Amino acid sequence: MTQDLANTEKKEDRQGGLSWPRIAGISFAIALHAAALLLLLAPISPPAQDVEEEDVVAVTFIEPPPPPEDPPVVFNDPSPMDVQAPPPSPPAPPSSVPDIGSSVDASSRAMNPPVYPREEQRRGIQGTTVLIVSIDANGGVLDVEVERSSGNRNLDREAVKAARRWRFNPEVRDGRKISSRVRVPVEFKFN
Repeated sequence: MTQDLANTEKKEDRQGGLSWPRIAGISFAIALHAAALLLLLAPISPPAQDVEEEDVVAVTFIEPPPPPEDPPVVFNDPSPMDVQAPPPSPPAPPSSVPDIGSSVDASSRAMNPPVYPREEQRRGIQGTTVLIVSIDANGGVLDVEVERSSGNRNLDREAVKAARRWRFNPEVRDGRKISSRVRVPVEFKFN
């Protein structure tokens, strides 16, 4: 038994050094696994290329109308048979409805005034924000833009918030209400 133990220790001492076949086998296994991983990560089919469609404009040529025929020859000397009464005067144009521009409905503005921010009021900040308000044909607000700032972001924000709640008198052209844009100054000042 002691002898077997001694033989085993000698074998282990011999195998403790570098084993080139073992190194080659482990390297091959690692390379094989890396190649398999890369194959799994590669797409099966390449991604479709984005093809830009050309803008095609269809052009149709329209033939111009034929030139007018020569007018018939008319003699300027009136004959006794040609004496006629003067032509009737044209009818008067219909009375036009005056064009009315857009404006803020005063009652709506009074019911929904802008809120003076407390911090700005406490610090004594005043200013005027000029808004451009897009309105529809019924007087509702479509969009509100700040044309000229008051110099304070909070005052501008409150002016826009209030203008979104206002109602407007829409613009009237030829007797019809139309959508339009109106410039509205909103003033923040102490009374």
